Amino acid sequence: MTNPLLARFADVPALIDPRSGGRFEADMAAILRHPRSDELMASVNMSGAGDGFWYAADDWRSAYRPYVVVDGILQVPVKGVLLYDFPWALGSWATGYAYIARAIERGLADGNVRGIALIVYSYGGQGDGCFDLVNKIYAGRSVKPIKAFAQMAYSAGYAVACAASAITASSNAGIGSIGVVMTHLDVSRALESAGMKFTFVHFGKHKVDGNSYQPLPDEVKARWQSWCDETGEEFCALVARNRGIDIAAVRATEAQCFHASEAKSLGLIDAIAPLDDAVTAFSPELSNPDDDEQGDSHMSTTASVPAAGQATAALETARTEGLAAGRLEGAKEGATAERSRISAILGSDEAKGRSTLAHYLAFETDMSADAAKTMLAKAEKQAEPAATTDALGAAMSQLQNPTVGADTEAGGDKDDAALASAAVKSFLGNRAA
Repeated sequence: MTNPLLARFADVPALIDPRSGGRFEADMAAILRHPRSDELMASVNMSGAGDGFWYAADDWRSAYRPYVVVDGILQVPVKGVLLYDFPWALGSWATGYAYIARAIERGLADGNVRGIALIVYSYGGQGDGCFDLVNKIYAGRSVKPIKAFAQMAYSAGYAVACAASAITASSNAGIGSIGVVMTHLDVSRALESAGMKFTFVHFGKHKVDGNSYQPLPDEVKARWQSWCDETGEEFCALVARNRGIDIAAVRATEAQCFHASEAKSLGLIDAIAPLDDAVTAFSPELSNPDDDEQGDSHMSTTASVPAAGQATAALETARTEGLAAGRLEGAKEGATAERSRISAILGSDEAKGRSTLAHYLAFETDMSADAAKTMLAKAEKQAEPAATTDALGAAMSQLQNPTVGADTEAGGDKDDAALASAAVKSFLGNRAA
């Protein structure tokens, strides 16, 4: 029986630890053997838009979209093979990016949730959709505390974990595999031995690149390598941003897998502790929610912190002022970091002769400077108009503090933005053609 989920990994970049191949295949097979497999797979493309995503407790499907809040901490499983467009969490076999995203969105909006714990036991999964989820989690950790607790976090599993503000791993945890892999199956010799031969009739030189019935040509292999390299650079850039470490140090791991002690020394995790104890200790670390207007809705989540009536008015005022000052300082630091990112992109050697694309990447995306430079270096140079002003200074003057970024619709040049967007699409099209 062909596994439709297994086919998703053919001939595309995957974020998975190759050493876990046996477990990966077993988990994929377990999904199909699940007694509700047909019903679940029939709904695999249903993202559950609106309120219909979360089922009533007496609905059998609710077990596969768990929403568990303990002492104010939402526990989100990130287990098994991680799948794009899969809105379920099936034990330790598989977890969908769609499910993780919806659970976190609900937790961020839930007044009874003071923090979110990612329970990670995964060797990786699909590249599709992974980085989008990572960016959502990274943004969410500025709204509520998000921590990861990992027994195994390899490749896509680590990508999701590193989006949290802190990672705690067990002493014998496996961490890392920050890399990308593509596979190609060549069955041409087996077919030849069986007296069979496939013939393709096609339009376009690259239409049948990577098919399994012919050996992989060197030219196609080189293009695949470039695809892997670009995805890997983006992966490294995300880890460097999320963990606050130099991207060169991330690259230097060369997709190795590390024990917890090694991972901690490299800055890939923050602490080593028994996971049950660490998750339990998460709740007491958090203070009472800021929004006192929510009143009794927080009663089930604040048992481990002092009651509001026990705090003096002076202490409460100081806490509120401290939070406000912290937010302001954070906004200033964010604006400074964004200015540095934009300056690094626009002032780079790679931006020379590619100013339209450079401006697009700097102001219309949140791509890191290193990743932007990599993309710029691979793009063709275009004739530049004679400069009448300081291009970098003019661009930087568009940036308001503390509001970060430029709004094309509000005051930018729509034609330039469209041209830059077209340049990016052209670049990506040349890469994936």
